[in-house]
Amino acid sequence: MTSILGSFLHTSAAGPVLPSRQRPGRPPSGRRPTPASGGSVTALVRDPIPLPARPGRRPPAAGAASLALRPLLDPPRRAARVIAVFPAALYLEMRGGPEPRVLAVVTSDAHRLPNAVVVVAARREQPFRSIREGAEAWVGDGRVETGPLHVRVRRWWDPSPVLAPVQPSALAYGVRTLEAELADAGMLTGARTAGGGLGDHPDPAALAEYCAAGDLAGAVEAAERIVGLGPGLTPSGDDILCGLLVSLRCVGDALRTGRAPLLRGAGPPHSPGRSAPDGVFLADWLGAAVTADAGTRTTALAATLLHCAAAGGAGADVAAVLRCVAGHEPADATATGQAVRRLLAVGHTSGADLAHGVLAGCRAALALTAVRSASRVTA
Repeated sequence: MTSILGSFLHTSAAGPVLPSRQRPGRPPSGRRPTPASGGSVTALVRDPIPLPARPGRRPPAAGAASLALRPLLDPPRRAARVIAVFPAALYLEMRGGPEPRVLAVVTSDAHRLPNAVVVVAARREQPFRSIREGAEAWVGDGRVETGPLHVRVRRWWDPSPVLAPVQPSALAYGVRTLEAELADAGMLTGARTAGGGLGDHPDPAALAEYCAAGDLAGAVEAAERIVGLGPGLTPSGDDILCGLLVSLRCVGDALRTGRAPLLRGAGPPHSPGRSAPDGVFLADWLGAAVTADAGTRTTALAATLLHCAAAGGAGADVAAVLRCVAGHEPADATATGQAVRRLLAVGHTSGADLAHGVLAGCRAALALTAVRSASRVTA
């Protein structure tokens, strides 16, 4: 058999096969034949052929999404609404459904929230300049679409920082380093925090004291009083709570000491015989308390961030500070100082409020560990 593929002659035992007769309109002599002109081509394609975008629309941009957003991005498309637009971020609110209800789309150089989809564009490229607040949007099937912006999720990242086991002495050193950096930035005066959006409001300080003392009832009452407290898209009280919840859970889990909780007013252990570090146990109770009615007491974005924090989800800058405090970065103040400065630069007062919450959570986890160690010695 003889066959012609393209301009190459091949033979086989089945008999000759001649190329098909070319149709009218074949290309002039000297040009390579194509299927449209009646010629034949080889079936091997070595390079991918880019598919053109639909008329009037750009090709989808690639994005990396937080694992916390799988309940929104995996199902079929649902309607959403743009609730805020900034040069480096835009926020979409889903219409109904469980948390997370707010999704952030941020540039590659913006603060990475635990509910964010990160696009490859930088802030200077102004990828959201044509998006308007109140615009319709669609989220689902692995895509985020609003106006001319179309993002296809290609990668996923975990918003929950995982810290290796840490000894109390190493954590105490990290906390002292964090205190020194905050004091240098004017965010700490003696043992009390300064700056932030709530100023001298007494409840954040009371919350920190109750947590360090292991007073569950007092901590829950103080936490509920600051939900939604303060102005802005993420009120200061909610930012403090987010930093507190994440640090209690992550640092408390890293300490890995004890089995039964030592919290006044907590009653019997929530799971007899189950290992439960004090910080994690306290984070469970506080998280349940502040998220119970967050949807009616604070902004939609702050409510979603509270739910993320209750589950251990943190922004990238908060996670960096926690890694420094736990000793996962070089054992000097340089790395901690850089991480603290990046955190304090977030938003108008959000960075300072998050830092105050992180410090309160680390102090509480360390104090509860000391109480437990002392109780073991006396026992």
